[in-house]
Amino acid sequence: MIGRDEQTDQLEALQEEVEQLRRALGSHALVDQAIGVVITVGGLRPEQGWEVLRHISQHTNIKLREVARGLVEWPTRRRLPEAIRGSLPAALEHARTQAEAADRGDEREVRCGLPD
Repeated sequence: MIGRDEQTDQLEALQEEVEQLRRALGSHALVDQAIGVVITVGGLRPEQGWEVLRHISQHTNIKLREVARGLVEWPTRRRLPEAIRGSLPAALEHARTQAEAADRGDEREVRCGLPD
């Protein structure tokens, strides 16, 4: 039989897990919306939209969900955070280059982004 303290601990652990899952679900929806913004603005495919978000996050040291939030709020705020705005053109170009390399079957460029 489980003691009262053990039940309380289990309940608290389950409540924390539920909260983490709720946050993850919200972040996932936000990222999906940001991908929609990027593919609309950049004329890209969905997988390229994901690459743009990832590239911006890695090159600005901004968490991916915060990059996504900035992009999703861009139309209503009528401004894009400076770091994201500065990184967006390079990220779009990077995604296009990667996709072109993949279409050509040039695995070296797809793997590292730069020719040997």
